[in-house]
Amino acid sequence: MAQEEELVFLPLGGVGEIGMNLGLYGYGRPGNRQWIMVDCGVTFPGPELPGVDLVLADISFLAEERRNLKGIIITHAHEDHYGGLNDLWPGLNVPVYASPFTAGMLEAKRDFEKSRGEIPVTIFKQGDRINVGPFEIEAVGVNHSIPEPMSLIIRTPAGTVVHTGDWKIDLHPSLGPLTDEARFRQIGDEGVLALVCDSTNAMRDGVSPSEQEVSESLTKIIANAEGRVAITTFSSNVGRIRSIAEAAEEAGRDVLLLGSSMKRVVAVATDLGLMEGIKPFLAEDEFGYVPRDKVVVILTGSQGEPRAALAKIARDEMRNVAFSAGDTVVFSSRTIPGNEKAINDIKNGLVEQGIHIVTDNEALVHVSGHPRRTELQQMYQWLRPQILVPVHGEAAHLTAHGELGRQSGIASVPRLRNGEMLRLAPGPAEVVDTVQHGRIYKDGSLIGDFEEMGIGERRKLSFAGHVAVNVVLDSRYDFLGDPDIVAIGLPEFDDEGEDMEDTLYDAVLGAVESIPRAKRKDLAMLQEAVRRAVRSTANQIWGKKPIVTAFVTKV
Repeated sequence: MAQEEELVFLPLGGVGEIGMNLGLYGYGRPGNRQWIMVDCGVTFPGPELPGVDLVLADISFLAEERRNLKGIIITHAHEDHYGGLNDLWPGLNVPVYASPFTAGMLEAKRDFEKSRGEIPVTIFKQGDRINVGPFEIEAVGVNHSIPEPMSLIIRTPAGTVVHTGDWKIDLHPSLGPLTDEARFRQIGDEGVLALVCDSTNAMRDGVSPSEQEVSESLTKIIANAEGRVAITTFSSNVGRIRSIAEAAEEAGRDVLLLGSSMKRVVAVATDLGLMEGIKPFLAEDEFGYVPRDKVVVILTGSQGEPRAALAKIARDEMRNVAFSAGDTVVFSSRTIPGNEKAINDIKNGLVEQGIHIVTDNEALVHVSGHPRRTELQQMYQWLRPQILVPVHGEAAHLTAHGELGRQSGIASVPRLRNGEMLRLAPGPAEVVDTVQHGRIYKDGSLIGDFEEMGIGERRKLSFAGHVAVNVVLDSRYDFLGDPDIVAIGLPEFDDEGEDMEDTLYDAVLGAVESIPRAKRKDLAMLQEAVRRAVRSTANQIWGKKPIVTAFVTKV
């Protein structure tokens, strides 16, 4: 009996973690499906991945399915939704569909990173419909903390899926669009098989405050400040940048932008007419000539990034810009988990300079771009889906979202994680397969997995350093000159004040001399004996085992 055509959803990133969103929808019989990819995000490495620049989803599943991948649709231009395209697209070479702002950001990012090759983008925006393989896809406008976000209505012969992307319901945003309630209600009336929905704020009750309230709060802070005001926010939040610029103008202040990513975003937004009515920004070299109570600085660095503008100001390293005691710095952002220490270090550097700090603990200076529980329930009511698939979240977020869906009367809420293939139709929603998934790493100009990129070894190096030993033997297998030792990242002295390299040198001599000359012909065995002697001696003195590379050669 021939197998039925199925509709499946397969997340390779973003389900069980925040960030790195990448989902595949497939339609057809098992082994003969056509696919689309929705979003292609990255996440950022912590200190446990020394030297790594970006973390990407492992898409090796697509290596065999590549000819069946019909297109990539990007919901919006946040790094966790589009940041992997430059690195992963060259191996896929399929059409990309994105909004004008997302396309502009992709081009600006490619210029900045000097990436090779151009990614051809087909413009796809709110209200448009496209056919990609067996899928008909409609873009519906939603509100989020970036221009031109969209939810996707994915129609297939097996039913309609609503993939929300990132969204919230804000009736008074500083930058549109409004979340299109009327269109969602119409789609709900047509019938929705599954809702694949953002879980980021599924543990927070109520409704997110409006961007208008943030704007009013920032206006008050700027109006009441005596010295300079600096506001750090996510560079992609064009609506927030507009709000700050308007509040500054109302208070009779000029605005300076600091940070390359901030300037790139504003340049793209300006090209698309999103900054209309905003006064021109100050040039950096004009900053010193503007009175302290007549300037507002909008700058990067809200997450404690060490090379961002705010970190440089906290260390007093900016050439044309410095703050003084009595100035105010506002953190108009949330702390992404894992960045707490870096942000605290910057705050302490600013406080040390006598600068006043304002965070969302003291005033309403930031709102999330994601729906809280009441907003999620609103979406359920509009769409009335048969199936709810919580995505975009860690385990706690997904579980809370799933429970809310069940309490709200949604019949089917399957548990799903990265790499699991969920059959949405026909039959009950269930996981039918697991595929290779995980993480790959961009490290400099190369991309590979944990082992290929040598990250494990590098992590060991960061804990215990490296010792290189070179021993040269003569024709009688005696030392020809002194062994060479180079220790990197080890303490210089032991607890008795003896030079560490001298002690390791003695260990090398002892290791070679303890082996009878007749047995020294086995150079590999001798090399291993030297390596072990150095490691165990370092461990006795220091309590740590460095990586040791030993060379033994005979001339």
